[in-house]
Amino acid sequence: MRVLFDCDPGIDDTLALIYLTAAHHEGRIELEAVTTTSGNVEAAQCAVNAAWVLGLCGLRTIPIAAGVPEPLVYELTTTPETHGETGLGYASAPERYVESDWDTLWVDAIERGTDDLHLIVTGPLTNLAAFRRAHPQHFAKLTHITVMGGAFHYPGNTTPTAEWNVWVDPHAAKEVFAAATSPVTVCSLGVTEKMLLEPEALEGVVDKLGPAPIAEHLPDIVRFYFEFHEEVGEGYRAQIHDLLTCQVALGAVPYDATVTAVDVDADSELMRGTTVADLRDVWGREPNAEVVTRADVDAAWADFGRACEVHARFFSGGLDAVRHARAED
Repeated sequence: MRVLFDCDPGIDDTLALIYLTAAHHEGRIELEAVTTTSGNVEAAQCAVNAAWVLGLCGLRTIPIAAGVPEPLVYELTTTPETHGETGLGYASAPERYVESDWDTLWVDAIERGTDDLHLIVTGPLTNLAAFRRAHPQHFAKLTHITVMGGAFHYPGNTTPTAEWNVWVDPHAAKEVFAAATSPVTVCSLGVTEKMLLEPEALEGVVDKLGPAPIAEHLPDIVRFYFEFHEEVGEGYRAQIHDLLTCQVALGAVPYDATVTAVDVDADSELMRGTTVADLRDVWGREPNAEVVTRADVDAAWADFGRACEVHARFFSGGLDAVRHARAED
């Protein structure tokens, strides 16, 4: 499986990057490129963050580029209260130059074939909608898309009905669902909020990462997220939405889903970003989404634990040792 990862790191995106780099190290996937969208922080800062995390995870050669800097219509809103001023909680990535020719990375990947190409989006859908506008023929070839976003028959986390990623750029989400050539797999709040990381579990993650450099910084990154969740009444723990989304995309965890038609309220002031699934086929539209309704969270955390151990083996014995262990499994 080849993976394009479009994200907005972001604390939970960081755990997703740890997971994807481990999968790359052991040969489960080929991580082709990482692109960033403006969401938790601006796209350029997200790219700096992603580059730092990739380096700490032993992947300094993966192409990285910052995507579209603003939502399609609305002004950008970011979340320093949730993810910290620069997106990585109490940690900060060293400044560096990042490319901005992000859509070229996507075009190149698509032209190499799309049967095994999976696009995972864990931030607003701005880049994907912009890509559809600029490269409609290439967009039409993307048949494996998994996104984190939306809230279906479930309370929003930004307004009473809207989830953050979709609320930031609802026009982009609306365009993507309307133009999808095959159902987009959607991991929404009703599923991802169950992916809870507790302080004791974080200690276990750090232990399993062992000598991996990311282990030194992860507590400072995640502690900010714990404190945010406590401030909003969720307890001293964190919802790790984007990690679970990547695991669903890779088929690493059992999950249930409903194939249906989805639409987004983009222009209403009161209902901006609200996602609607036509579960009773009232609209009579062709299905454009596979809405995940349940995922095996216990299996997901076990899978992530194994990924952390891959990093420990990688930094202890190198790539050959990791892939040999994978072959034995």
